[in-house]
Amino acid sequence: MDGREVPGYRQEPNVDPASITETFAALNLYVDNWRWAEVPFYLRTGKRLPKQTTEVAIHFKRAPLLLFRDMTDSDSLQPNVLAIRIQPKEGITLKFHAKVPGISVRIRSVNMDFLYGASFAVQPPTAYETLLLDCLLGDSTLFARRDEIEAAWSLVTDILNGWREMPPPDFPNYEAGSWGPREAQELMASDGRQWRRP
Repeated sequence: MDGREVPGYRQEPNVDPASITETFAALNLYVDNWRWAEVPFYLRTGKRLPKQTTEVAIHFKRAPLLLFRDMTDSDSLQPNVLAIRIQPKEGITLKFHAKVPGISVRIRSVNMDFLYGASFAVQPPTAYETLLLDCLLGDSTLFARRDEIEAAWSLVTDILNGWREMPPPDFPNYEAGSWGPREAQELMASDGRQWRRP
């Protein structure tokens, strides 16, 4: 990672080489209401991934009628993506397709980028700086409410309990500096998708 060799979790000092401690998770979740019916939410997190990044990427559905379908390879056009980067390099990117100027009809993807630091010529405070200041000021706007935290932990607790009750027959280990085990790629491939590379 960053040009240097790093050990995987099982190679760390004082860690059992046969440890099955959870260090990676890839999930496909659904929200059970009318607004988000049949919309998959994919989550991926782990230790020793190639980059430390937090983002929300919204992949829009392909339009049923493609404007240039007879003049371009419409199968190669990927859906539009709205990526909200929480850390690092806070900002928003909208990736969409545009016609390349000229006589021929060629479509390629382009990005519209908003970078917080570049737009305001100042580095934003870190998340902890903001939360500590809000705490001192008594402003709870950015803090999660108790019922929200309990709902999130009830979901995670069910997953952790399921893992304890049914340990994987073949532990899905992964190399340090990779994006996770093969099974994470298979999760996305089974839905005809692939993970976004931040």
